[in-house]
Amino acid sequence: MSAGASGAPRPELDVVHVDNHLLVVGKPPGLPVVPDESGDESLFDRARSWVEIEFDKPGRAFLGVVHRLDRPVSGVVCFARTSKAAARLTAAFKARRVRKTYLGIGSGVPADTAGEVVQWIAKDPRSGAIRAARRAFDGAREARSRWRLVAPFELDGRDASLLALEPITGRSHQLRLAAQSLACPLVGDVRHGAAAPLPDRSVALHAWRLELEHPTTKAPLAFERPTPTVGWWRRALDGGRAAALEALRARD
Repeated sequence: MSAGASGAPRPELDVVHVDNHLLVVGKPPGLPVVPDESGDESLFDRARSWVEIEFDKPGRAFLGVVHRLDRPVSGVVCFARTSKAAARLTAAFKARRVRKTYLGIGSGVPADTAGEVVQWIAKDPRSGAIRAARRAFDGAREARSRWRLVAPFELDGRDASLLALEPITGRSHQLRLAAQSLACPLVGDVRHGAAAPLPDRSVALHAWRLELEHPTTKAPLAFERPTPTVGWWRRALDGGRAAALEALRARD
């Protein structure tokens, strides 16, 4: 843990980008983005403390939450450092002007090589259970997800697939449910069809790339974080499969 401008130790934080309006960081699996009922430290807590110490801020620094990742999921998260940036980024996410590309490890190999999954999703406010269907039902909202097979491979003696997943809408668990609908539930996602949990209780889903417009300069920005270094991700990217990701950067 290094020291900030005030000499106080900064919390460990994977900082991808920081300026007067943005703080972009990498989230490890298992860390909630915002405080929850568990009482565990959140990425928000860690990031705000980092800003306060790094820039010697008196009192509580402003940090706006503009999007989230599920707790078991890793990858890029963007916070706003000003209220103006928070309002503009929130509007951009709502208007679908932000592009998010995830990598996932599917249990099995999909029948096709690419497509779009359209589902209707609703969350029970009491139990937290999420229901998905191919047709509309009471209380459900449409969820659209694009997907692409990056490469098939073998994981622990079984067929698996490295998938690129892009949410068009922003519904709870929609990529995890989309993978399940392809008969390729994400490795470790026992809530949505996986056979067994991963040792660290993560889900093999990683927010790999985030593309957005800077909220004040309007410059196009793209941020990436590499996948975790644990064994299942290393195997997913072995054998030249990492090179296949270059094609995703060059897509329209």
